[in-house]
Amino acid sequence: MNRSELVAALSERAEVTRKDADAVLAALAETVGEVVSKGDEKVTIPGFLTFERTHRAARTARNPQTGDPIEIPAGYSVKVSAGSKLKESAKGK
Repeated sequence: MNRSELVAALSERAEVTRKDADAVLAALAETVGEVVSKGDEKVTIPGFLTFERTHRAARTARNPQTGDPIEIPAGYSVKVSAGSKLKESAKGK
């Protein structure tokens, strides 16, 4: 499902216009991005998803073509965890 299909499904379920559904989806993405970029708290949608910023330590890796070691600097990543209801849906229950 792509974004336009998701917006269409949301607008149908919530009985709102596609424009309103798209605005809500954009606002959700922007808000989650802002909170995660700060890194001091996580965003939890109970039963659905949790978004959290994590720190990754610096490490040494290997270039797959040459085998030479390369240093990968420390940085941040995003951890997304599925909630219980989403996990149950994935099982087909």
